[in-house]
Amino acid sequence: MPEIAEVARTVHFIKKLLVGKTISKATATEDLNVFGKVGTSAAEIQKHMTGKQVVDAGQQGKYFWMIMSSPPHPVMHFGMSGWLKIKDEHTYYYRPKSGEEEEPWPPKFMKFLLETKPENGQEKVEAAFVDMRRFARVRLVDCEASEIRNVTPLKENGPDPVIDKDVVTVAWLKEKCNAKKVPIKAMLLDQANISGIGNWVGDEIMYNAKMHPEQYANTLSDEQISQLHKSIHYVCSTAVDLLAESEKFPDDWLFKHRWGKGKKNASNALPNGEKIAFLTVGGRTSAVVPSIQKKTGPVAKEMDEAEVVDGEDAPKKAKGKKRKAVGEDEEDEVEVKPKKATPKSKKAKVEAEQHDEEADVKSKKATPRNKKSQVKEEQHDEVGVDAGKQVNVTKKAKKNTKVKEEPANAKGKGVSRGKAVKSEPVKVAADDGGKRRSGRLSRG
Repeated sequence: MPEIAEVARTVHFIKKLLVGKTISKATATEDLNVFGKVGTSAAEIQKHMTGKQVVDAGQQGKYFWMIMSSPPHPVMHFGMSGWLKIKDEHTYYYRPKSGEEEEPWPPKFMKFLLETKPENGQEKVEAAFVDMRRFARVRLVDCEASEIRNVTPLKENGPDPVIDKDVVTVAWLKEKCNAKKVPIKAMLLDQANISGIGNWVGDEIMYNAKMHPEQYANTLSDEQISQLHKSIHYVCSTAVDLLAESEKFPDDWLFKHRWGKGKKNASNALPNGEKIAFLTVGGRTSAVVPSIQKKTGPVAKEMDEAEVVDGEDAPKKAKGKKRKAVGEDEEDEVEVKPKKATPKSKKAKVEAEQHDEEADVKSKKATPRNKKSQVKEEQHDEVGVDAGKQVNVTKKAKKNTKVKEEPANAKGKGVSRGKAVKSEPVKVAADDGGKRRSGRLSRG
């Protein structure tokens, strides 16, 4: 997932190649996830982008936007695999493999394409927003440019550690930590607390601060909080300044050596020999160096212990039900916990279970212990009654004859729809008093 540095790279190219230019043509492909889930449509993108000039671009964590010559302004989030491609420009944060074929244009998985008007002797610029997995979000925000960060979705997100350095202070961080009884890394990944920190940036901060990611935030000492503050600014600022080009990252960063998990002949170690371990935290992988990142306080009990992986993954757990497709909140790595069951709901659940058990017991017909065959299926016949008169619904049956399948709603018929079963006489007690009873048909 693109994090704070990768998004900064995109903003850099928007300012370099699109700002100051007029959009002569906008083409969009309808997508109910990318556009629809945030109240926008492909038609609206085309309508409100065409003919406008790109005045500026901005960022807050993983969100970025283009400021147009008039509202509305597009505010975007890459999700898991989104990106903004510019024709004939290398905008990705990794180098393409040598000999790799040139990508066709427009590119695959394109959501919208912008073309600028050739001006001042310059050629037109083409930019395409792509997303293969469709977790990206593109919305139009109808407000003044100066108010973009004060409306949804930006107002719900925390400050950006690079842009808002005057907000993300030691005092601010101390207040956040003391108020959160959650693992420190989880606190950093929560975009409502601080914007832009994702999985790899979070691990790099933890490693630089020499802190264990499982330790509770509210157990950190003042000295640790001060160090954490320094690490947040150092890692985020360095990655942003280098425009996410990992080749230029410092050699002692964990990022340079963390990607060997599960690969054959991978050392999973730092150049100095320190082993890299991997934690499974809520289904996500965290890279840790246990010899450096010591636990100095209580940790989350539900998290798995770190295991040093020597080129092989740990045994996979049996798959359960598929998780529902994650939405934008989950891309932001905000952990949404299920609501706790209230006493009332617990009681209702127990009563429902007891009721089901009783109904199940009543529905089963006792059979003799040594009876060779068991009843496989039971059918209920509803017996019609005339006001106060007994109605004889006994059906003549012969041995080895079967009742034909009939629709459950057939008028005047007593057999429910189901498999063919042997028929036996059904009698109605004389003292029924006109009440409806159900007879059972069972197989002997």
